[in-house]
Amino acid sequence: MRAISYSRPGGPDVLELVDRAVPEPGPGEVRVRVAFSGVNPTDWKSRSTAQPGPGGQVPNQDGAGTVEAVGQGVDPAMVGQRVWIWEAAWQRPWGTAAEHTVVPARHVVLLGEDPSSELGAALGIPFLTAHRCITAAESLPDRLGPGTLSGHTVLVQGGAGAVGNAAIQLARWSDATVIATVSGPRKAQLAAAAGADHVVNYREQDVVAEVRKIAPRGVDSIVEVSAAVNAAVDAQVIGMHGAVAMYADDGGAEVTVPVRAQMGPNARWQFVLVYTEPERAKVLAIEDVATAVGDGAIRVGEEAGLPLHVFPLAETAQAHQAVQDGAVGKVLIDVTA
Repeated sequence: MRAISYSRPGGPDVLELVDRAVPEPGPGEVRVRVAFSGVNPTDWKSRSTAQPGPGGQVPNQDGAGTVEAVGQGVDPAMVGQRVWIWEAAWQRPWGTAAEHTVVPARHVVLLGEDPSSELGAALGIPFLTAHRCITAAESLPDRLGPGTLSGHTVLVQGGAGAVGNAAIQLARWSDATVIATVSGPRKAQLAAAAGADHVVNYREQDVVAEVRKIAPRGVDSIVEVSAAVNAAVDAQVIGMHGAVAMYADDGGAEVTVPVRAQMGPNARWQFVLVYTEPERAKVLAIEDVATAVGDGAIRVGEEAGLPLHVFPLAETAQAHQAVQDGAVGKVLIDVTA
């Protein structure tokens, strides 16, 4: 089979297209014929810094495809099922940038017949991260779904990014009022297409003033892409028992928080890394995202505020570079091309 592999950390140039034997699933595992692989910032960051094992590393955590073989202890009825994959390459050598991958059975989720493989490959890290960010506040439920966030307000800082888009879609599915911040008109269009009720251009508008107009008592949850830059704003708009959930670090930035101002609302400043989040939170996120997909509430593409940038497998290096360069939307690899 064709696979992308790297044997040393470095830039996109370390990614090589190689021929490998099709892997066999071990006990508790499934083998998936991959249709699309999703590329996330953590994929290129781990490629840049993490030393792969002696057999090389196939990159990329997310993907979608069809189960074609199961190992001992896995229900044979899984064979032939369309699935989406999460954390394929986390502490394992087999990512999704290959025609076949092997993962623990719990790392595949039924996709159903209708959703596209492109949608399935876009779920994983962005949607699980968004779910954790939205539900981190003590004032909010730990499950999402229709009606669960009625009467609550979610602020998505950076509404045109992949996690921002996921947060908007999940929050709207759950009937929250969603405010998104963006840096310009193009991104404003994307955030609105995703479903944001209000969009604020932080380069032209006073975010604190605009948010307070919409939510005079503050917001319940802030999905934060750039805490080091936005901390002062977040501290002024967080509501009683709300949470600022930080899922990105701007390359190693540090955050300064006004302590006294956050004591009054008993605000929570929550750090989020999907790989190491509490097990129960991850299980609930997977279940809720799967339900949202089944409800037809999750979309991808320009009309959903998430433009797709698709590369063939042989151009995985270019796909990684696109994410590293900050491509707006979702970068996917068509493994069949």
